Amino acid sequence: MRGVALNSLVISALIVEAQALRFTPAGVPALNLVLDHASETTEAGTKRQVSASLKAMAFGSVAERLARQAIGSNWKFEGFLANAVRSKSLVLHIQDFSPD
Repeated sequence: MRGVALNSLVISALIVEAQALRFTPAGVPALNLVLDHASETTEAGTKRQVSASLKAMAFGSVAERLARQAIGSNWKFEGFLANAVRSKSLVLHIQDFSPD
């Protein structure tokens, strides 16, 4: 087994899509979203415009709170990355969010 690895992501993004709040078979609230991020950073001494669209999901009270937020609203999201079920694409699992 490898040593403990860090898997933590903090990103500012807009909510561009949110599916209807659903419930897992265990009764836990769940929400699937699509987020859009745009920023400027420096890479190799050069300014670079960065944009990314990413799939995200939330569970429990975080999912319930997110379901009440407006499409197009901007937030700071905190969570971790994992492969989507039956896929190799990455999904942000949102553990908390706050105004950006």
